[in-house]
Amino acid sequence: MLTVAAGVCWALAAPPRAWWPLLPAGVALLTVALYGRGVRARLLLGGVTGLVLYGTTLLWLSGFTPVGYAGVALLEMALLASAAGLAPTKHAGWWSGGWWTLPAVLTLLDAVQTRFPFGGFPLPSLAFSQIDGPFVEAAPLGGTPLVTLLATGTGVLMAAFFLVPDARRKLVVAGVGSLLVLTPLGVGAATAAVVTRPVGELDTAVVQGGGPRGLRAVFTDPSLTTNRHLAVTDAITDSPDLVLLPETVVVVPEAIAGSSGDETIADRARRLHALIVAGVAEMEDTRFHNAAVLWGPDGVRQARYDKEHLVPFGEYVPGRPLLERLTDLTALVPRDAIAGNGEALLQPAEGPPLGVVISYEILFPDRVREAVDSGGQIVLAPTNVASYVTDDVPAIELGAARLRAREFGRTVLLAAPTGYSAVIGADGHIVALSELGS
Repeated sequence: MLTVAAGVCWALAAPPRAWWPLLPAGVALLTVALYGRGVRARLLLGGVTGLVLYGTTLLWLSGFTPVGYAGVALLEMALLASAAGLAPTKHAGWWSGGWWTLPAVLTLLDAVQTRFPFGGFPLPSLAFSQIDGPFVEAAPLGGTPLVTLLATGTGVLMAAFFLVPDARRKLVVAGVGSLLVLTPLGVGAATAAVVTRPVGELDTAVVQGGGPRGLRAVFTDPSLTTNRHLAVTDAITDSPDLVLLPETVVVVPEAIAGSSGDETIADRARRLHALIVAGVAEMEDTRFHNAAVLWGPDGVRQARYDKEHLVPFGEYVPGRPLLERLTDLTALVPRDAIAGNGEALLQPAEGPPLGVVISYEILFPDRVREAVDSGGQIVLAPTNVASYVTDDVPAIELGAARLRAREFGRTVLLAAPTGYSAVIGADGHIVALSELGS
């Protein structure tokens, strides 16, 4: 069945497999399946593709909540089915633009996923599959939407070549398809010099402390995580300009100011005579702050950024008062995070401005755009994906970080306790990469 094959292709194109040619191949299969069908049939066929795609690629969610996994997979399936329903593919409509609705609605689907539900759930984004393909070269020009549009448009052209009957039209389709593939390469070459302007060098150390994977934060002793990262930090023998530690490696009651965690990181900053950015969780009875805090070489706290785009059912529970009447949320999310509202920037007293996004925020282009527009010369992305047993989410984060680097022309530093930690160049290529586990 073509729609099943399309879903399998898209699933294999998604991180961590990231076999990028299978995205346009899957679009071609779906285009053939939808060709000449009515709205009801397109809805059904799109739903089948979505069931295969999201049923497999979101399976990691079942380890947290089987009900949540089923709900999210079905919701995403419904969105893809709706996209297929909005995309008439009939030969009579080809030259008037009828078939082009499929790439358009799939690009729209990616955009919708950054906003819905609960402020956005972009982990299934089609664009993340294209980081090693030619279409990513267009990211500096049109961002994620253009990458998705070019990749899916190529798939439609592949199908059209076999479906249009006229030989002359086949030549036109082949010509347009060639331009579609080659244009991103030209765009990438033309924009490289403009987007990536070297402003100097920064000697950095990205710290990954290791530890067990698949453990929820509420079931772990935070001091063990802190100590593992301090041990790695203490093993640094030279004096880098910047040391980046992952998200929430320092957990303190109330505020970081004047706490033992404050003094602990300040000691390391003074010893290394370096800037240190560490993820800090400030706990209250029912709420907490998730921040990236900057210490200067003299041990003085110089800046902080509080995470703005929070993870639904990970850092807060939408509709908590109602849900608490129906189920015990203690094991899921015992406290709700407090969203920040400042610029996504850490400005040291001496040194380059540091753009910063925390964990989930790397999936959202608007968060990285704020970091860059605020003046960030590099982008720091401290994260914590230790709760995930598989490599699906860490690989998606790594792919998103590479896409954002290419999109905004900035080096990205990704720091995780047990996920992928990486140094990513402004062209999206990986300069250094840690192993996934401990």
